[in-house]
Amino acid sequence: MDWTEEAIDRLRAFWAEGHSTAEIGRRMGISKNAVVGKAHRLDLPARPSPIRRDPAAPRPVATGRRPTLPPLRAALPIAPRREEPKPLPAAEIVAAPPKPAAIVRAFPRVSAKSCCWPIGEPGTKGFRFCGAAAMAGKPYCTEHAALAYVRVKDRREDAA
Repeated sequence: MDWTEEAIDRLRAFWAEGHSTAEIGRRMGISKNAVVGKAHRLDLPARPSPIRRDPAAPRPVATGRRPTLPPLRAALPIAPRREEPKPLPAAEIVAAPPKPAAIVRAFPRVSAKSCCWPIGEPGTKGFRFCGAAAMAGKPYCTEHAALAYVRVKDRREDAA
């Protein structure tokens, strides 16, 4: 919007009359956000809160301090280090079982030609994918594609 002197004078007048930003916007043919932004740039006085408060309700006492978040983990004191274990004599050393070369996720493999509809809760022992033959060009089998792809109803059919 081009803020001409006339438009600014109208905004100031509506603002002084106490109209809401939405109402001022409607009367001027602009959005309420445009009204709020221009009022802020013109440093017009703040509007009263639109939230109605119960006058009988106790008001919180201002302490001058704002609530804070709990301290970051990095700001917490560092725990003392544990003592390093003492080396065992050679006679007491027991060979540790060999470690696997790579850790493989416990999810079943799904190929590009199998249905990848999830069954169960991810991260639980029973979680798996359907694995049935997928439809051509789709990631799901016929049964799961019927659930995943729902036709949008033509609203014109309901008009009558």
